[in-house]
Amino acid sequence: MNIHEIRELIKLIDQSSIQEFKLELEGAKVKLTKSSGKETVVVTQPAVSAPVLQAAPAAAAAPVAAPVAAPVASEAPKAAPAAPAADDANLHKIVSPMVGTFYSAPEPGKPAYVKAGDKVSANKVVCIVEAMKLFNEIEAEVNGEIVKVLVEDGQLVEYGQPLFLVKPE
Repeated sequence: MNIHEIRELIKLIDQSSIQEFKLELEGAKVKLTKSSGKETVVVTQPAVSAPVLQAAPAAAAAPVAAPVAAPVASEAPKAAPAAPAADDANLHKIVSPMVGTFYSAPEPGKPAYVKAGDKVSANKVVCIVEAMKLFNEIEAEVNGEIVKVLVEDGQLVEYGQPLFLVKPE
């Protein structure tokens, strides 16, 4: 079980009414428990016990324990670069609908779907987010102009993380 699969489980449990979830797969054990707006994540490998990590409130992205043979470590979510607040007020943010890997082009070596300065329509594909070996096309959602690309090709993105800033028409 890899970090991406654990993150996807956290997202699914967070969006459901399930209070506790346990999974044992190939000797690895994962236990997710929700209580008072927080999630507790416990991940263990065979013969390795993992510490309990307290996650931030459900509205924020939860840190995740990485399932490795060494002691389990937590990985903090990557923060998106901040643009000036005054500029953001009139811009539409295209956000990631899931945890996954951001790809700016349809395949390696091809040009990016969009770059800063490009005009987009609401149904234009602007990137791909790959989650659990499924490639999900992300659409612009609005007509406008791409002002800024906030993530780099191949970067891991969190659920709700801004990917693009668009100046609506």
